[in-house]
Amino acid sequence: MLKWFKKKTRKKENTGHEEVTRGLLIFAHPTTVIDVEALLKDEGYTIRVVSPPPSYRTGCDLSVEIPMEAEAAITELLTNVGMPPMDVVPITSEGMEPLHFVRAKDFGKYLMVRAANMKMTVHKETRKIVNISGGGCPDVPYLATSMLGQTLATAPDLQEVGFSLCAYSLNTAREEIVKSVGV
Repeated sequence: MLKWFKKKTRKKENTGHEEVTRGLLIFAHPTTVIDVEALLKDEGYTIRVVSPPPSYRTGCDLSVEIPMEAEAAITELLTNVGMPPMDVVPITSEGMEPLHFVRAKDFGKYLMVRAANMKMTVHKETRKIVNISGGGCPDVPYLATSMLGQTLATAPDLQEVGFSLCAYSLNTAREEIVKSVGV
């Protein structure tokens, strides 16, 4: 084969340094993550709550993904309000990627969204909540019975009636459903 016929490829130069643009704030308790999320969003930061890689779990299956250029300002703010992270971990490689906290599955006329261990299913046309499952928090039966059969618009506000990780996860699932099908 002629050499000039071969496709030319450029090798990426390995400088030994990866560009780090995102990082994870690691906390010991899910309630701290919930409070940090609200504070940072109120301050205008673009963040998201994710599940950290297994090697960085501390009993709390949630962490906050932040832009690394704001890391110093964010950690200073959190320290000043008494919620410093246990660790700040740069996301540097494939193995360090946070896990998806929210996943959706479309079943035609039903949409199910899973956030952490909680799942909410709604009828897409009526927006009626038809199933809630998962979790291990003691308030799950109360949350489920207060929401089943309600529409997304009439179901109770989970930020007002629940304070567990399961309530937070269920509220996150609800928010994702509202983004998809509306209220």
